[in-house]
Amino acid sequence: MQLSRDQLLHAYRQMRTIRAFEDRVHEEFSAGNIPGFVHLYAGEEASAVGFCMHLEDRDHIASTHRGHGHCIAKGCDVGAMMAEIFGKKEGLCGGKGGSMHIADLEKGMMGANGIVGGGPPLICGAALTAKTLGTGGVAIAFVGDGGSNQGTTLESYNLAKVWNLPAIFVIEDNGYAESTASSWSVAGSQVGRAAGFGMPGYEVDGHDFFAVHAVAREVIERARNGGGPSLVHVKFARYYGHFEGDAMTYRGKDEVPRLMAERDCIDLFRRRVTEAALLEPSELDAIDREVAELIDRATAEAKAAPMPSEADLLTDVYVSYH
Repeated sequence: MQLSRDQLLHAYRQMRTIRAFEDRVHEEFSAGNIPGFVHLYAGEEASAVGFCMHLEDRDHIASTHRGHGHCIAKGCDVGAMMAEIFGKKEGLCGGKGGSMHIADLEKGMMGANGIVGGGPPLICGAALTAKTLGTGGVAIAFVGDGGSNQGTTLESYNLAKVWNLPAIFVIEDNGYAESTASSWSVAGSQVGRAAGFGMPGYEVDGHDFFAVHAVAREVIERARNGGGPSLVHVKFARYYGHFEGDAMTYRGKDEVPRLMAERDCIDLFRRRVTEAALLEPSELDAIDREVAELIDRATAEAKAAPMPSEADLLTDVYVSYH
């Protein structure tokens, strides 16, 4: 499928925004300006954007503890995201969720999740709702390689297949389940596991946006048309540690610089579209500047925003269904 010029520009802007957002959060957290715990998505942008470009507000996603990239790709407001990470009242969740629980239900972003394997059961519920109400919506769970062995994940595969749900499970294998190499902890491809549950399985190079986009289109269209669930194993690399403050002593000395130089998804995208004369370098440079300004503005506004007040502590505690 040939993407239009506008789609290519959108894809690049989204990936560049995620990268710039994560780099800034890294800087601010290192300076002691951000409370709580943070896990960064830099290096994995092609996965979130490649899938979410096919989605609408009626579609739902559930994330992992590494959720900023999924939020941005699903269309969440970058300024409100930054405010949330800084713990401010104007944040997406009123400053109460922070990085690991950031969510925006209006955009179909069901939330980052501090529970390993916590997302798959949620998207089964969203997919069942979409099927029951006939909305045509689909639901996607982004799951880390470490979370792929959780019972919650495996039971969700079974449930989605038995009920033929419009659900997609995206295993984002960034090379390490925390500090354990996924080549050891999650041996082999997830494609065979998908077959064990009777659903289609795919393995895709997560550094290649176009490969991810093509597979995402196929499985999402199948789900929308009643074809049931699929599993996609996306393989790539993360550039920062498992969490901010992780010394990454389990990685090779030159591993990250080498990966960034050889297989960076944004660089590969840029090279491909400019060499094919689909976009001009100047157009991409302009996006880089605009994104930098956006992140500068979001950060400044988040720092200046008010903290939640004492009265805010008792809001959002109970939900009334009357």
